[in-house]
Amino acid sequence: MSEEPTTVSRMQARRDAMVVLYQHDITGKAVEELYRDLELDRGHAPDAYTRETVAAVLAARDEIDAAIDAASRGWPAHRLAALERNILRIAVHELRRRDDIPMEVSIDEAVALAKRYCSREAAALVNGILGKIAQEDDEHERKA
Repeated sequence: MSEEPTTVSRMQARRDAMVVLYQHDITGKAVEELYRDLELDRGHAPDAYTRETVAAVLAARDEIDAAIDAASRGWPAHRLAALERNILRIAVHELRRRDDIPMEVSIDEAVALAKRYCSREAAALVNGILGKIAQEDDEHERKA
């Protein structure tokens, strides 16, 4: 395993978080085991952002999935493909809990992940759901 921490881009950290959350959803393996698998595969340990994101998404999964359910017309989180669902979970977490990340960045990065690892249709779905969540959050903030 790597002895020195490797610096990865935020995009790479999101991708690593997506992989861990996806595999956790599919296999039920413990997150620490998935981190070890990721390190063996990538040659570097998951960075702090990856770990923080995975922990936060898992801790708030029900709340995040409820937001996805409310924003997706006829496609509740449990019916989405696992990869798309976890891309959305990461982005919703960022939209709602990470004030240091501009909304547009979270949405653009999620759409880019969906385009790369899913399909164009999935990317459009991700964009639509996140756009609706961002709009509703913005309207809620203005009323508060």
